[in-house]
Amino acid sequence: MAGEGGRRRERESGARRSERVGVAFSPAELEVVRAAAVREGMSAAGWVGQQAMAVAQDVLVPVSADRADVLRELVKARAGLREVAVRLDALGPAATTGAGLADAVADARAAVVRVDAATLAVMRERRART
Repeated sequence: MAGEGGRRRERESGARRSERVGVAFSPAELEVVRAAAVREGMSAAGWVGQQAMAVAQDVLVPVSADRADVLRELVKARAGLREVAVRLDALGPAATTGAGLADAVADARAAVVRVDAATLAVMRERRART
């Protein structure tokens, strides 16, 4: 499948791979796989093989579609925490009181609560898979 313009998955040993696994996709699913492979500069077959090995070796942990909202919340909370850190840094070490500091601390607390909740949800999802 390297003829699709991608590169072959690198072999971890010098041995030839003789075992094959058939994978079936709907046309829409195959387009998603091909797009992912193109982004990585790989053939679709090489990309699928690489992803399968990463999951099998616990290098990559798949997350169910219903957990995508949790991941979005983690990303949002992480960005919020970075913003709060920048705001706190801008206040300087001498600023110990005032509305700016109180607002930054309140925002930090809210962001931490969101990150905690989302992290626990991801951990429950991971635990259910093991």
